[in-house]
Amino acid sequence: MDNAEIARTLDAYAALLDLAGAAHWSVRAYHRAADLIRGTPAPVAELVRAGRVRELRGIGPSIEQRLRELVETGRIAELEELEREVEPELVALGRYLGLGPQRLVALGGALGIRTADELRAAAEAGRLRDAPGIGPATEAKVLAGLSREPQPARRGLTRNRALALATAIATPLDAVAAGELRRGCELVHRLVLVSRAPDAIERFVAQPAVVAVIERDERHAVGITVEGNSVELVAALPERFGTDLLRATGSEAYVAALEPLPVATTEEEVYARLDIPWVPPELRETAFRGEPPSLVEEADVRGDLHCHTTWSDGKNSVLEMATAARDRGHEYLAICDHTPNVRVVPGLDADALRRQAEEIAAANEGLAPFRVLRGAECDIRADGDLDLPDDVLGELDWVQLSLHAGQRLPQRELTARVTEAMRHPAVRCLSHPRGRILNHRPANALDLGRTIEVALETGVALETNGLPDRLDLRDEEVRLAVEAGVPVVCSTDAHSVQGLDNMRLAVTTARRGWATAADILNTRPLAEILHA
Repeated sequence: MDNAEIARTLDAYAALLDLAGAAHWSVRAYHRAADLIRGTPAPVAELVRAGRVRELRGIGPSIEQRLRELVETGRIAELEELEREVEPELVALGRYLGLGPQRLVALGGALGIRTADELRAAAEAGRLRDAPGIGPATEAKVLAGLSREPQPARRGLTRNRALALATAIATPLDAVAAGELRRGCELVHRLVLVSRAPDAIERFVAQPAVVAVIERDERHAVGITVEGNSVELVAALPERFGTDLLRATGSEAYVAALEPLPVATTEEEVYARLDIPWVPPELRETAFRGEPPSLVEEADVRGDLHCHTTWSDGKNSVLEMATAARDRGHEYLAICDHTPNVRVVPGLDADALRRQAEEIAAANEGLAPFRVLRGAECDIRADGDLDLPDDVLGELDWVQLSLHAGQRLPQRELTARVTEAMRHPAVRCLSHPRGRILNHRPANALDLGRTIEVALETGVALETNGLPDRLDLRDEEVRLAVEAGVPVVCSTDAHSVQGLDNMRLAVTTARRGWATAADILNTRPLAEILHA
């Protein structure tokens, strides 16, 4: 049993605990454990058998017990019991249709409905109105949701969650991700997979993660996970796999501009028969047909310039973070813990930063030639000043400027505060400039045009932040910076060793912004970083 399967089982268990009315903290703990296990390089099953799984931060005795049961028996008995009690297919359909899981379970009980087909038949026959509280509007909503055209989720999956879900389902099907996920969109509303396996449909509907199937024919199926996420499978004939992959990848506008698509086994063959250059999926949002730029690759990145440690709100030490970065092939890593003004998490003042410098020096001694940089994610205070004295700022190798409080300020005031802080000679980069949190908080009112002008004047780089809930700057904003000639930094903002994998997300965002390696500051050698 590999880490992906263990994580998938814990996620399913957490979802069913939620439906059964378990405490919120317990549900969250299992989801976090799943994320941790998914990103752990070591085989977790071996750690469980060796009695060492609690060495992973966030794995307590209760989760350890469930993991031991899963590894030793291949199942969690309570999970199977919950599946019988809470009817996951109806729960999934309720979430997918936007009716709420409890409401659809109650509806199923009232009308004797247990499957998507039975729900559709009841809606088409007008039987839903026999249930209390169901009127024409709800009936129409159910019919629309169960139509052949998959309905987009009201809130998209963040890219990391979509990647995990796609990998879990695609691997047993010999399938690849297409659609928004392959194009690198920041939120995935419709997860699409393409497989050339002859029995792909049968394998798909048998997947444990797919608890309801709302459409199925010879070459296409749509399933729903217990969380209410739709997953669409295209079963391609081998001789037209490239054609189906290109069409399923989209976007609709991009594909429409290429139609009619020739039949081909690979995408490269499709492009060759169209007599046009192959275009990376990240650039397929519009009807682009020219010669694409040579986009930045994750392998081009030499170092990470934004991460956190246990000195503030991180989960790993300086040495642990640095060792993990080195093992990923990086040449340098900037430790940028928070400063005191953030308040909601521990922040480092001048004395703490100087004590941290001793730990960084020790790490450098042991990891040379890898280099750990002394840095800080320095907050902008309400009065516009930086949150550290000038003498300390002058000692640091790398200063990330951040605004945490004040995201709702009017544009003029917000822009003035940020751009004036950018003029401080120690500042090297502006972190997550728009301050957004995907699905939760919209972007702030920062005048990005003016910010880019000041970045050009001062030499301050702009960050595209790899935290899955941020991805800030976003793709279109990265392109504005690139076109203006402002250096962009792809950073992870990692708060754990696993978080260093966020570089993939940051680079994908940069690629969608048409960035080449030359546009990304941290593709350069350390000497250029220090003396830029």
